[in-house]
Amino acid sequence: MSSTTPQDILQQPETRVLNLNVGGMTCASCVGRVERKLRKLEGVDASVNLPLESARVIVPASISDDQIVQAVEKAGYSASVKHDEDSSPELDTTSLHSPEMLKKRIWVAVIFAVPVFCITMFSVFQFPHWGWVVALLALPVVTWASWPFHRSAAINARHLSGTMDTLVSLGIIASYGFSLVSLIAYPYVTAHAGHDGMSAHDHNLYFDSSTMVALFLLVGRFIEARTQRRSSEALRKLLDLGAKDVAVIQNGKEIRIPVKDLLPDDEFVVRPGEKIATDGVVLSGSSAIDESLLTGESVPVEVSPGSSVTGATVNVSGALTVRATRVGSETTLAQMGKLVSEAQSSKAPIARLADRISSVFVPIVLAIAALTFVVWLLVSPDISDAFIAGVSVLIIACPCALGLATPTALLAGTGRGSQLGILIKSAQVLEDTRGVNTVVLDKTGTVTTGDVEVIQVEAFSSDADPYLEVLAPAAAVEQRSEHPIARAIAAAGSARGTLPESQDFKSYAGGGVRAVLADGRTVVVGKADFLDERRAFLNDYQRELISAKEHEGFTTVAVAVNGKPVGIICLQDAPKPDSAQSIAELKALGLRPVLLTGDALPVAQAVAQQVGIDESDVFAQVSPEDKVTKVRELQDAGQTVAMVGDGVNDAAALAQADLGIAMGSGTDVAMEAADMTLMRSELASVPTALKLSRATLRLIKSNLFWAFIYNVVAIPVAALGLLNPMIAGAAMAFSSVFVVLNSLRLTWWKP
Repeated sequence: MSSTTPQDILQQPETRVLNLNVGGMTCASCVGRVERKLRKLEGVDASVNLPLESARVIVPASISDDQIVQAVEKAGYSASVKHDEDSSPELDTTSLHSPEMLKKRIWVAVIFAVPVFCITMFSVFQFPHWGWVVALLALPVVTWASWPFHRSAAINARHLSGTMDTLVSLGIIASYGFSLVSLIAYPYVTAHAGHDGMSAHDHNLYFDSSTMVALFLLVGRFIEARTQRRSSEALRKLLDLGAKDVAVIQNGKEIRIPVKDLLPDDEFVVRPGEKIATDGVVLSGSSAIDESLLTGESVPVEVSPGSSVTGATVNVSGALTVRATRVGSETTLAQMGKLVSEAQSSKAPIARLADRISSVFVPIVLAIAALTFVVWLLVSPDISDAFIAGVSVLIIACPCALGLATPTALLAGTGRGSQLGILIKSAQVLEDTRGVNTVVLDKTGTVTTGDVEVIQVEAFSSDADPYLEVLAPAAAVEQRSEHPIARAIAAAGSARGTLPESQDFKSYAGGGVRAVLADGRTVVVGKADFLDERRAFLNDYQRELISAKEHEGFTTVAVAVNGKPVGIICLQDAPKPDSAQSIAELKALGLRPVLLTGDALPVAQAVAQQVGIDESDVFAQVSPEDKVTKVRELQDAGQTVAMVGDGVNDAAALAQADLGIAMGSGTDVAMEAADMTLMRSELASVPTALKLSRATLRLIKSNLFWAFIYNVVAIPVAALGLLNPMIAGAAMAFSSVFVVLNSLRLTWWKP
């Protein structure tokens, strides 16, 4: 029986892609429930993104948008159609699970739970009939503050399933309910407490257990929500790169309007230093365009009439008049935003280990608690024995330690990582590191420094001084230019001595520059063809030398003085000092390094040779879309891919990879799309990051193991009536303390 893939559905006639905002999801099981509900509709396929709270749905013509929205709502979640004009995901600060709302619930829990704990546990704080006061103080915590757990448990109950929230909710309700019933049954039980040395637990009051469980788990949920929220900011920051307004030419006059109001074929002006408002074609003017924000490549692109330009890139030098060709959601920048979102959505969601355990654990615990209650009713004449045994099972099984296992280990791991300059986004990232066997490296800014600098200066005459005859006159001319290559040449010349003055400076689009020095010499700097146009013809040897240097990975310009070629200047984005050693370490760890760049093949191969990457693992001249495709190809070939990059053009590939690692010197978008950020921007941090993440994952598994074993051992003891709720509550608290102490071991981790 053949299966139908999303690609097959898209190829069917009259299908469309529908993007939804989905609210109320808390874990991977929620994602699975929404996807299963949508896939029950004939011909529908869905991919749900938990961090972005969105879904990408492939819908046949026979299914309406309303049917899709209703299907999500029937699963227990809110949904709305996301339209093309929605430039970025809206951050709902009123959601039950938003960091803002969770923070408010945590403060309420702290304000009321701490007094409840102190009064209950320490007789010095107790007073006559304090039990009723504690019951009132605990009420806001077990109701409003704990509402996210109760709501999630109710939604799961509707679908006859359970998660960790189910046990949390039942544990809180059982602890509070049992205590309230005991207090009502014996209203004078705390009339003299605090004076006779008796504690609350001698009277079967466990209000402190209900409030502290809620407080601990709310803190864990807040940590989770905050890290998820960071992922959704990637698209917002990506689109913020674009210009906000633009000078449009209307009736021969310039009028500034918002970029969102631009229409295709509108003509607009871009002055030096301004961002280009949208994709278009140059009508007049010439300039160098800095595309590093989008392409990551340091060498600017020369444009002139007829050249295509991309929105959000920066006009470096001359003024341009541009005709808009693509606007709004059709621009390259917007398409890159979609690539990031789709790449994140296409990554299979990884269920939390705690949720995996609780999916089986919850029904078992409920069954054991019910069975315990029934059996004790049959063997004991006192109904309170049955009630105490049943509640003890629920309390001892309340997965506080399970809930703390991941966030505490993550806090310890991320804390240690921050000391080492490594930021880990979430616990799911750690699971992705286990099988990584291929590390894809962007070139510019990752393996190389990202700054063009003069590497070599060669004079055509063997007896000439390369500095005096070639670099000094070229630098004197180039110091009048704003071009990045010109600035690099000027800086190299200035570092060697004082440069002569120049006059009659002129820049030519796409070719080079010309000026006259104070001593009367005319200097021309530029490409070989540009020198030919100025009748400073290069011979075959000189051309072969330029070609050889370009194949070595250099950007090469020629210099002519008084119409005679005198030499060449070779510039390069040089490898970082630690790149070769870091790549050797990756290989020693059994990882395959791959170089992926938008730069030319000779340049990429030259860099790869210098740092120790095999020539067969070099992929050059790739666009942002091609980078995503290449990562997918490696994944389809069975590789588990870590992607290391720093530019906006790397963002989609970082999201697509099994593990995205961003260099801290890169763009905010790359860092937000990545799973890890290396703040020190050293390639040596990559192997260290992989080792740390694996160590943290091992600790999370250790925490989950001990938390689960604790339940396995303690539940039968509680069911046999050998634990009362007081001891069960203490044991539950101890399991949480143990998990925290175990996590602290990571603070001493060394690479």
